[in-house]
Amino acid sequence: MSELLKEIEDIRSWISSFGSDDLGGVSRLLYSESWLEVQKALKKKFEELGMEARFDEIGNLYGKIIGTDNGNETIATGSHVDTVVNGGQLDGQLGIIGGYLAIKRLLENYGKPKKNIEIISLAEEEGSRFPYVFWGSKNIFGIAEKKDVENIEDANGIRFVDAMHQCGFDFKKDNSCSIPDVKAFVELHIEQGNTLEMEGISVGVISGIVGQRRYNIKLKGEANHAGTTLMKYRKDVTQVFAKIVTESIEKAKKVGDPLVLTFGKILVKPNTVNVVPGDAMFTMDCRHTDKEVLCKFTEEIEELMKQTANESNVEIEIDRWMDEDPVPMDSNITNVIENACKKNNIDYKIMHSGAGHDSQIIAPRIPTAMIFVPSIKGISHNPAEDTKTEDLNKGIETLKASLYELAY
Repeated sequence: MSELLKEIEDIRSWISSFGSDDLGGVSRLLYSESWLEVQKALKKKFEELGMEARFDEIGNLYGKIIGTDNGNETIATGSHVDTVVNGGQLDGQLGIIGGYLAIKRLLENYGKPKKNIEIISLAEEEGSRFPYVFWGSKNIFGIAEKKDVENIEDANGIRFVDAMHQCGFDFKKDNSCSIPDVKAFVELHIEQGNTLEMEGISVGVISGIVGQRRYNIKLKGEANHAGTTLMKYRKDVTQVFAKIVTESIEKAKKVGDPLVLTFGKILVKPNTVNVVPGDAMFTMDCRHTDKEVLCKFTEEIEELMKQTANESNVEIEIDRWMDEDPVPMDSNITNVIENACKKNNIDYKIMHSGAGHDSQIIAPRIPTAMIFVPSIKGISHNPAEDTKTEDLNKGIETLKASLYELAY
């Protein structure tokens, strides 16, 4: 193994030791002991590289190399430091250790940049401990609402506010931007899907992040005897559910890629073998890169669901609780990344992200782009999450070359 690859493996093992769990994964939740330990350890590592390191009010960590120009413009990289429960060794933290290694290699090869280069270890993205997501990136721009978290608790009844204070952090004092000097942001991340691996490609250049609409749907029919209630007299909610799923999936397939539609959860009552089900709750998740297509398709499905329920004399309640627009990446920065791949003979693919990332919060406010590396078998949020070290290195080299073009 080359020295560069060994360095990747070493720092990957190092950061994964913070929050390593008994099931072979990493569980590092917001404002936990392991979360605080890794943020402090990263601060020390940033400082050893010659960075000016600091925490903001809520616990985002910043490490900055001051450029040789006037120091007023900064190019940033990074990702989130928190994990899901029993997660893997790459989601989120690859963007931190990859950014660190890219900056380290730049300094070793070219010395200090003209513009500042900053790495950001974001406090939280996953929502794994408390029912709130993007706490880190939303606070950077002053768009996190105090009222949304001041009364929430984790699964053990620990209040969000108490956990935050225990770690020495507090609410942001105002809604000002914490990084007003940042002119571009590039996030390195694993794909969390299998497209790159299936196509044998090492780097994905992300053109945009999909929009998402998520639903909770309730059906109210009539529970009745499974043996004595004739089919024509039933108000069977599973029959309605089955028809909705079948017809909706067929419509989604006709629309084609990149539309995806998922019915991921179904709860039926009374949920027993000899009773016609009278109540059901199920979820629907729909994603697309084009807002117009996403809205048109989901609105058609909503009407289909109402019609299907009505035909079976079943009541329906549709709650669209998430409605996130697609977020395009900055074309100038994606061009920089694409040119970096070409210059370094790295095989790449222009693609979209089907999952959410901190970049979708940052992109509407700062020119942003993303770099993906393959996920073996497409596995993520799992101890088996992995990427070949050679592909990790190609991602880091692509990030390094992109930061060079933007900051040197």
